[in-house]
Amino acid sequence: MIIEFERIVEIVSEIKKLKEEEGGIKQVYFIACGGSLGAFYSADHFLKTEAEDIKSYMINSNEFLHNTPKAFGKNSVVVVCSHGGDTPETVKSAKKAYEADAAVIGLTYTPGSPLTEYCHYVVGYRFRTDIGESWEYDKPLVPVTIAAEILHQTEGYDHYEQYVDGLKKIDGIVRKAQEQTAERAEVFAEKYKDEKMIYTMGSGAAYGSAYIQSICIFMEMQWINSACIHSGEYFHGPFEITDRNTVFLIQISEGSTRALDERALVFLKKYADRFEIVDAKELGISTIDASVVDYFNQTLFTAVYDIYNFRLAEVRQHPLSVRRYMWKVEY
Repeated sequence: MIIEFERIVEIVSEIKKLKEEEGGIKQVYFIACGGSLGAFYSADHFLKTEAEDIKSYMINSNEFLHNTPKAFGKNSVVVVCSHGGDTPETVKSAKKAYEADAAVIGLTYTPGSPLTEYCHYVVGYRFRTDIGESWEYDKPLVPVTIAAEILHQTEGYDHYEQYVDGLKKIDGIVRKAQEQTAERAEVFAEKYKDEKMIYTMGSGAAYGSAYIQSICIFMEMQWINSACIHSGEYFHGPFEITDRNTVFLIQISEGSTRALDERALVFLKKYADRFEIVDAKELGISTIDASVVDYFNQTLFTAVYDIYNFRLAEVRQHPLSVRRYMWKVEY
């Protein structure tokens, strides 16, 4: 279930028209858990950076239920996400938003799931098994497109055309990058298959991909201890654990926060021996206009990490589908 770009334009147009009599769209809330929350980083970053009046909030579903912002209400657009559409906290958050007369957009891979009952609109996205589908509809990129459309139709967005052009380019960039990193992924998997701890590092709009890699892949799906470090925060505590044995996976974004990632990499090259670099510029993302490239890094990193992760799981003989507690015990 993938929604075309034109449908996103229609959805935002309908919401804007409905909210005009109530004072317009004042806030956008991105609400989810785990990897679905991580997929919202670029969209939240987009609005926080590009919007002057519209406020953006990215909140864990359960936190939203227990600590709801006072600004939340009928002037809010709520984007909720659950891959299976049955994450209890997220379904409850959607219900709360629906009953508060906020406009609720549900992102899910599962049509007809419990989440959709409390969504005014339901939007699908590409998943790793959808080989023939364009990366334009990648899970982290769809909410950015929603955010860009909201800004474009309300305050106006000076780089809207460049963003749309980036959507047309991202699929080709991603597929070439996956081919380019296939051999590196093989080496990484063999070299680090027995590691007990791997840190990830990133910054800016793409921080979500480093976060997902840490909590969803290394910890959840591979049972490898991990933590995600913001490149800008690395020098304010975390760099003290750097040594010749500690393993880092560092992503170098192209765009406004590249300098943060490069600074961390310089330090790693001096004081560490075991680190893997995934550089968006090297992987060809710079063909997207500099004014919008920040918001495409996460999709590129997500796609490349897919190559790394499938190979790591294969070498470790630990399928990505294996869980110890999730879906098996009460929590």
